[in-house]
Amino acid sequence: MPVEIAYLTDFAIVVVGATLIGVIAQKLKQPTIVAYILTGVILGPVLFDIVTEEGLVEVMAELGLGFLLFLLGLKFRFKDIKEILRPIINISVGQTVLQTALAFAIAWVLGFTLIEVVIIALATVFGATPIIVKILTDKEEITTLPGKIDVGVLIVQDIYLVIVLALLGAENLANPNEIALSLGQIFLLISAVGLASIASSRYLLPKLFKRIADQKDIFFIIALSWAFLFIYISEFFDLSIEVGAFLAGLSLAQLPYSDELQDRMKPLTDFFILVFFSSIGLQIAADELFYYWFEAVVASIVLVVGNFWIMFYLIWRENFSIETSFLGSVNMIQVSEFSLVVGALALQQGFIEAEILGYLSLMALITMSASTYVINYNREIYKEVEHLFSVFDSPGRKDTEIREYRNHAVVVGYDELAEAVVPLLKKEYPEVVVVDRQTDNIDLLKKQDHEYIYGDFKHTEVRKAVNLKYADFVFSSSEQIDVNKQILEEVKPETICVFEASNSNDAEKLREVGADLVVIPKELSGEMMGEYLKMYIKNRSHFNEIIQRDLNRIKGETDGY
Repeated sequence: MPVEIAYLTDFAIVVVGATLIGVIAQKLKQPTIVAYILTGVILGPVLFDIVTEEGLVEVMAELGLGFLLFLLGLKFRFKDIKEILRPIINISVGQTVLQTALAFAIAWVLGFTLIEVVIIALATVFGATPIIVKILTDKEEITTLPGKIDVGVLIVQDIYLVIVLALLGAENLANPNEIALSLGQIFLLISAVGLASIASSRYLLPKLFKRIADQKDIFFIIALSWAFLFIYISEFFDLSIEVGAFLAGLSLAQLPYSDELQDRMKPLTDFFILVFFSSIGLQIAADELFYYWFEAVVASIVLVVGNFWIMFYLIWRENFSIETSFLGSVNMIQVSEFSLVVGALALQQGFIEAEILGYLSLMALITMSASTYVINYNREIYKEVEHLFSVFDSPGRKDTEIREYRNHAVVVGYDELAEAVVPLLKKEYPEVVVVDRQTDNIDLLKKQDHEYIYGDFKHTEVRKAVNLKYADFVFSSSEQIDVNKQILEEVKPETICVFEASNSNDAEKLREVGADLVVIPKELSGEMMGEYLKMYIKNRSHFNEIIQRDLNRIKGETDGY
């Protein structure tokens, strides 16, 4: 069989296998990343040895890792953690030092060599970003204070990860002078590329994306090209592609278009995440995965317990409440998938043997699987043990107020009716946020000093950004019935929903599924819309009489055509 055909066959087998095992994992409420690693284990040398092309594995791993780091950079928005930046930095620095020391001590006691101990310590300090973010998002806890603390720490860890990956590109880790020189070069180059990334996000990218944001296909391609540009620059300066990919994502994350961009990039990055973690499993042999099985089990138990208490102490020391300290800690107990990223690169560079990657893989599988259940039931666990933690309580502990949209109004699209509605809503609700994907409208919203988010409301990331589930009022100028039905599915039962529709049939369908008011723009002026809303908010019974009269008139006119 020609090499090209063999590559394609193996690639297809990996993708189909990972998809099937991923579906099973989701039904068992296990992280899909664990499923992808298991796919490689099952299809590779550990079990059936079906996929054997080494060239394919290398290409898959490199592409997957680059896109994984690009996605993480794309999620790094400085504004998300600015309210608690100082505590997060303190917690992150302490966590990095203490958890690295703990991992170092465990590996040393378990009898590994010095270079293996260093790699293991560097590899096991990270939290599982995709798992933590996914579960907390599903539980609607990502915007809570513990969620913000965890995300902030994960972001700092991502920067640390980029430095570690760059450090592992050094030719000799056994020589202190070589390490110092490599670190100096790494910091200098990363600083230079990082400054270029931040400068471009402030001066170049806003102008560029403003021009092309309304063109959906070009919008996606430019973002992808930006990632490859920074990968090329990093390669040119002998940095890893991970550094370039992360910094490319970082610069794009600061744009007002980042929520929309994340959603457009998500299918591609999800695919390459599947590819990368499957490739990790493909590189493990059975005797390598279980070679240090006893040490992996012992280390997993000690690290889970130790990581919890380290994080609890650090959060508690910043004077947060006991509940916040507990929840922020219990979410971060696992050995992350990034231990495999670091381990795979260390193996590639010849710093460790394959058995050490197997040891790291087994720890990741054990702790990530266990932590999935712990995070899912974190609040229930806290209620059971709350009395035991009362000893840590003290007067004056107070959680930082996190700015987030709550009890607010959301306006979808900015047409003439919406322009008339927004000033009225500002008088009735503490915050009003407008979502629109027309750059001309965004400029207008800026001039009118309205709060806005750029994006298509069909996209999950955009709906999350406006905290739709906690809105008290939603006005949608979109006449797409599927968009408005999606809104009704996600809002609270008591949320007032006012929609536009293109015809009376669509209006009737929306009323049947729970819309409070549906208007047909052809029949209404912006001024009348404002009067309707005033009437609805102040006297609903009178409003119902008036609106029914108008609807009967409109229906009668429509039937007469």
